[in-house]
Amino acid sequence: MLFAAIWFGSLDHRKLIRPDEGRYAAIAREMAASGDWVTPRLNGLIYLEKPPLQYWTTAAAFRAFGEHDWVARIWPATTGFLGILLVAFTGSRVFGRSAGILAGLALGTSLFYFVIGHLNTLDMGLCFFLELALCSFLLSNHGPASSRAGRNWMALAWAAMAFAVLSKGLIALLIPGGTLIAYSILTRDTAPWRGLRILPGIALLLMLAAPWHILAQLRTPEFADFYFLHEHLTRFLTTEHRRVQPWWYYGPLLLAAAMPWSLIALHALIAGWKQADRSGPALRLLICWCAFTVAFFSASGSKLPSYILPVLPALAMLVGHFLTQIPTRLLRLHFVAVALLAAVLLLLTLVVPAYIANPESLAAFSRYRGWLVASSALWLAASLVALRLIAANPGRAVVAVACGATGFALMAMLGHETLSDSHSAWRLSRELRHQIPAEAPLFVVREFDHTLPYYLQRNLTLVEYRDEMEFGLSLEPERGVPSMAEFELRWRAEPQAFAVMAENTRAELESRGLPMRIVARDPRHVVISKPDPGDS
Repeated sequence: MLFAAIWFGSLDHRKLIRPDEGRYAAIAREMAASGDWVTPRLNGLIYLEKPPLQYWTTAAAFRAFGEHDWVARIWPATTGFLGILLVAFTGSRVFGRSAGILAGLALGTSLFYFVIGHLNTLDMGLCFFLELALCSFLLSNHGPASSRAGRNWMALAWAAMAFAVLSKGLIALLIPGGTLIAYSILTRDTAPWRGLRILPGIALLLMLAAPWHILAQLRTPEFADFYFLHEHLTRFLTTEHRRVQPWWYYGPLLLAAAMPWSLIALHALIAGWKQADRSGPALRLLICWCAFTVAFFSASGSKLPSYILPVLPALAMLVGHFLTQIPTRLLRLHFVAVALLAAVLLLLTLVVPAYIANPESLAAFSRYRGWLVASSALWLAASLVALRLIAANPGRAVVAVACGATGFALMAMLGHETLSDSHSAWRLSRELRHQIPAEAPLFVVREFDHTLPYYLQRNLTLVEYRDEMEFGLSLEPERGVPSMAEFELRWRAEPQAFAVMAENTRAELESRGLPMRIVARDPRHVVISKPDPGDS
């Protein structure tokens, strides 16, 4: 109950940040306002990069509870919390009660999982349904696959894959399928295939996932080409989306993501493969899930940190199982490493300001520094308590490390609000909301802050900016202004107009004689309006 209060109680403390939180909140807001549940729109433009499950749930929540930041985050927070309970339940059924509890503890206090569970992105919803498919498959294979319970678990696994497809696309089929193939090749064990019930499973998956795709194609004939080829195949095979990272990118990232359980997780992966598996194929299936997911995304031409999230539930179950068997002396070595890491983080927060030359960056870090110092110190203190407890009660030592990691993640996350002016347009939007009449055009020039449409509760006209709006603008070009020359003509012709831009763009336009006056600023934007006729 305490953990649930911490998990959900912090959702409204921070303003939504760009780009993802603003983007997905704005899409859901437009869906709730328009009542169009088939075609998502961002800033008024058709936006079919991702499927709509999270938009649906968030739009429904907006209608039920109003447009608040905590409502925008309620779906990832809820699916994230359910994922912790699911790992604990599955671990208890497959590996024993203690292993299940420790697995839930490890997942809920993993740095990356905790943070992404409090961000309005699509990754946690995808992670939960992939985890549900994995756990249902494990539970189906834990008993006789031909039993009624085994068939029900397998049906749930197929349904979970359908909802994962509706969360983020076809990746939801590739990870489970690739894992099962990798497992069978490495172990020469085809037994898990026998209870798949492939034909009924595919029928169920299509019944749940296909209708939206069909409706989207009927509404927008260009959908299939854009969604399946550009957003799936091109994103994976090319670097067109400019998310280029080296092939080894996810190795060190996974170590950071799983903190404070990183070294224990590595040990669990090695030990789990070598150990004679008394729980059927479970341990090796979990290891194959982790390995295939990392390998798959490492091969992609488009890499983002959050792609690795589906590894963490499987890794947590391995950690939970391993912690029930680890000798005390070995656990102490792992916790010494955790304490050293916390000490290094604390030292870095104290010395980094001396190496920051940029005054603005130094000022921003100085605002955030107190939170980082306090969170690192708390983590270090909890790690030292764990080392003191470990001889008498290893279980309490594990809980102490978990509490320290939770405190670190929570305080570091809450403290990020001190930087909100640089990452969110909330304050700027509050200044502008009562200054800009509803009938006056509002342009955004050469950039787009995704939190602006959400907090202003209106759409903006894009000027010389396409990026992810390319598909929508190609279908509705009248919603954008393609060049600065056309923008200047539009600006001079409008009786009243406002525009958001960077300072260097404003200076360029001023040097070209564009009439303007500054009405608002924040660290990233300047807002101008046409001067009143009486202004000199």
